[in-house]
Order: sequence, then structure tokens, then C-alpha cells
Amino acid sequence: VRDAMMSSKLLVVLCLSLAVAAHAVPAKIHTDVDTGKEARKDASDIFAEQDTRDDVVALQNFESSHSDEMARDALPCKSDPAFKLMCASVSRAAGAHMRARKFRVADEKSSNKLFDEAYRPSDSRHFQVDKSSTFVPQGSQTFDLNYADGSHLRGFSGVDQVFMGSYKATSPFGVVTDCNSPDFNGVDGILGFGLPKTGSDLPTPVLFAMTDDENKDTNAKNLERKFSFFSTDDAAEVQLGGYDPATVSDTMWYTPALSDEDFIVGASSLTFGHSPSNAVELLKFKSTSQKQYGAPSIMDSGTSCLVIPADNMQGQLSNVPWDDFAAKWEKGKNFWLTIGQKTWEIPFESWYLAESDQTCVQPSPAGMQGLLVGDVFFRQYVVEFDMTAQRPIIGIAPLNKQYQLVKQPALAEFELDRAPKSKLTLLRGDEIMYPAEHSEKLTQVDRIPIVNQKGTQYFMDVGIGTPRQTFTVIFDTGSTVFGVFANKADLPGSIKNQLPGYYFSENLHSLAQVSATTQAAPWTMSRVASSPVLSGCLLAFNGVLVAVAAMVVRRR
Repeated sequence: VRDAMMSSKLLVVLCLSLAVAAHAVPAKIHTDVDTGKEARKDASDIFAEQDTRDDVVALQNFESSHSDEMARDALPCKSDPAFKLMCASVSRAAGAHMRARKFRVADEKSSNKLFDEAYRPSDSRHFQVDKSSTFVPQGSQTFDLNYADGSHLRGFSGVDQVFMGSYKATSPFGVVTDCNSPDFNGVDGILGFGLPKTGSDLPTPVLFAMTDDENKDTNAKNLERKFSFFSTDDAAEVQLGGYDPATVSDTMWYTPALSDEDFIVGASSLTFGHSPSNAVELLKFKSTSQKQYGAPSIMDSGTSCLVIPADNMQGQLSNVPWDDFAAKWEKGKNFWLTIGQKTWEIPFESWYLAESDQTCVQPSPAGMQGLLVGDVFFRQYVVEFDMTAQRPIIGIAPLNKQYQLVKQPALAEFELDRAPKSKLTLLRGDEIMYPAEHSEKLTQVDRIPIVNQKGTQYFMDVGIGTPRQTFTVIFDTGSTVFGVFANKADLPGSIKNQLPGYYFSENLHSLAQVSATTQAAPWTMSRVASSPVLSGCLLAFNGVLVAVAAMVVRRR
């Protein structure tokens, strides 16, 4: 019996060892492939010394003589496997629709409700499809959008006349028939100014549709596919076609984005302190090659605060930025964010909310490997989003605090400073910012007022249909969705017949929505049952106990 019991103990130890091994997740080993490192360093040194008077030919000659060495692709968010995952993580966190979360009707004892209040359809204006003579439904193109916070939008696509500022065009958009999120209480939809996603079945983003050369029904063909955005404490403004020079107090600097699907730039440094000389580095990269890319950072109007990593970005950093910030937190300190070798200050009054005595700095959600740069940045800088080429270009300039925001849409022509694309095309991965080049060509810029609700959400008016129906929608640079609400009960029968039956048998806003996210299970039988290794060990151990019991019985 003693021998049998000893064998059973050894078996238990062995099983536990196998269980730990089975559940252990090996550390991810990241190997940096850095071909042409010296060539790129030389290129960066040369680029950094250029100013607006330098001859671009010298840069072109340098590139041609080192083209075989400069192997980094211009879009690391697509070509570099490790960096691609990091870009995807910040893209999801910025509000792109994510993996669908399961919803169920909550029972009375449920305590994991997603929202503290319900969505109230009666608070929103609804698009009346039968009142527009130019509306064309596309009932076969339906959508169910699920967001990270549990928000759920459902509807179908349509095409109609869309009015935005001084421009109008025939454009696709989403007719939202169902919603569950109280974020939309009092507003009529959402207007995304983000970039189209590869393989997406969502309607073409409205700014792309308006400036499409093949769109015969638009007055915006001469409008350049770019916009700028900035904010104050109680208002904001979007400028279509570029930016009004009066809005900036200094030169606009440009850098190419690291992705063609998101407004991602690389943050190579984020320091925090009373002055640049004594500021503490929050992004302590282990690898110099990783620092050349920087941490992927999305310029996102849909994010209120500065969101910084709450872990070491899967071993990319030797520290945890959020922990260091929390340890060094003190009133009066500023941030300095470095993008493309140029540093931008985020002063204390921008990221500290005095009224509520709270910091507008947040830790990143689990799995996010980068930064979200939100409203705290747009209150200090004008940011231009240039989508005239396949690779987007981001421009940043200090905001002129004396500029008076428009109250109504205002169209004007300016001699604009613009991105020096001849220089930017030479960059292959290493982010560098260039100052704008002046153009004597007059460019139309349409200035559109936006309401800033306590620095948390931006609202903009758009028109749809013939005659025009006006809606107030959430403005979001991190989304591609353009949709307005419609009452599904009022849809014509011809449209209802094209939509799935559950569109009418379910009402998202009347369901008590609960999170399906579960915490790590305790060490219970449910976990044992979920592990093939543990299940096998349990059976073997069971067999040993039976054998021991049989021996005891025989000896008696």
C-alpha cells in the first residue's frame, strides 16, 4: 500500500508539472531584422539637416545609390509582422469594430451590465426614407457592427444626396435601424472620417465618395482629399481641403503615416516632467531599431485623453509607461511627445481636467501595444490628414489660440503650405518630419463648425436626401462608418422584405445588455475538464486510487 501511495504521489507531481507546462505561455521572442541599418542612419542624418531651401535632388541621389540597402518597406504596419500586430492592436482600441461580443438577455440577478442607462431612440431624429425622392435602398447589404465597449449598431446600406458644409454629392451611407448604446442618446448617427479598410463591406467613406473622379453627381471634384481638425474647450472645427493658415501660429510639419488604413504615426519618445531637461522617459525601448519605428500611435478625435501602454508592449519596452507615470504623477508637469524626430509639448492644462480634478491620461486596454493620441493633443495643435496619395500624410502645427472658430460653414480660397511629397516619398520606415512647402496655387478650404461636448465627443451637422433632412452626428477620425438612424417600423414594405427577419423580432435597445467577457477561472473542476492533459492525469490518478483501494480490501 505504501508503495502504491508513493506512486500515486509521484503521479500527482508529474500531472501538476504537465498541467503547468500545458498552460504556460512561452515568452514571445522578437527578432529585429534590420538590413541596411547604417544606410538608414546615414539617410536620417542627411534628412535631419535639410531645410526648406535645400535641393531635393541630393536626397534623390542618396536614395538611388543606397536603394539596395534601404530594405525597410514604407508601410511597416503591413510588411513587418511584429509591427503589424502592434498597429492592429491600436487600431482596434481606437474604435474600429472588433471581434463581436455576445449579447444575451440579462436576468434580474445579473450585475455585469454593459451600460448604466439604455439607448433612447426617441431622443434622436430619424431619416425618413419615404420622404426623399433620391433615396436608393440597398437592402441586401446589411451590417451588424460590434464595438469594443459593447456598442452594437445594425442596419443596411443606402445611397442618397449627402450635404456636408458647402459640398454635396451622391454617396453611400448606413441606415441604422437598431442601436443599444447610450452614447448615441440625443444624436442622430455617426460620421467617420477614417480611411477605408481592405476587405471591408462598409459603405465608402463619405469624403472619398465626394472626391471620387468617377462620381458624376458631386460638386466636390476639385476638393482635395484632405482635412484638418482642432479643438478648444467648448468648440472644434474641421476644415475640408486642407487648413486655413490663420489657424496655425507656426510652420506645419509633415510625416508619412505608417499604415494606409489608419492615421498611425510612430512615437519614439514620451517624456513627463516639469521641463524637458528633467523629464522622465516613459517609452524605454530595448531595441534601437524598434525606436526608429516608435510605438504605433493613432491620432484619434474619438479618444478624449492620452492613452499610454499599461504593460511593456510584449517585451518591446524595459518599463511599463503607465506605472512610471503613476509613480511620477504631480500637478504642473507636462508631456513631450516625439514624432518623426520632432517633439510636441502637451502642457499640464491640456491633460489635467481642473473642474473634475482628474487626469485625462489613461492606461491602455489589455493587448494594446501603442498609444492613442486624443483630444488633449487636438486642443494644442492643428492636425492635417492628407489622403491624396495611397500613403496618408499627417501634418502637425501649433494652434493659433487667437483664431476665432466659425459659427457657420465658410468656404474660402487660400495659398496653402502643403506637404513636401517629393521629400516624403524618400522615407522608408524611419519617421522624419519635414516643414511644409509653400504653394501659390489657390486651394478651396471649407471650414465647418463642430460642437465639443466637454472634450469627450464632437458633433457635426450633415444633410441627407431630397429635400434635405438635417442630422447631428458624432464626428470621429478613427472610424469609417457614416450612418444615421431610421425607424424600422416606418420602412416601406419593399425594404422590409429585403431585410433579415431578426431585424424586426429583436430590439437591441430594449435588451438588457451584459458583457460576455469572463475572468480567469479559479482552480476548479471546470478548468480541469477544459484541459486534455489534466483530464488524462485525473483518469490515471483515479485508476491508481482504485488499485490502492483494491489492495487494501484484499489485505483485509
